[in-house]
Amino acid sequence: MEIFLKILLVLFSVGLIAVVLLQKGKSAGLSGAITGGAEHLFGKQKARGLDLFLQRLTVVLAVGFFILALVVSYFVKQ
Repeated sequence: MEIFLKILLVLFSVGLIAVVLLQKGKSAGLSGAITGGAEHLFGKQKARGLDLFLQRLTVVLAVGFFILALVVSYFVKQ
C-alpha cells in the first residue's frame, strides 16, 4: 500500500509540473502590468477552452498532491 501511494504521489507531482509548464504566462512583462492590469483585476478577461481546463486541472492535481503527501507521510511515520 505504501509503495502504491508513493508511486501515485510521484505521478501527481510530475503531472502538476507538466500542467503548470503548459500554461501560458499571466502577464506580458512590465507593459502588461501597467496597461492590462486593471482589466485582469476586474475580471473582464475570462479564461476559455484550454486555459480554463489547465487551470482546473492544476487545482485538482495540487489538492491531490497535498492530500497524498499527507497520507504518505502518515504511513511512513508508522
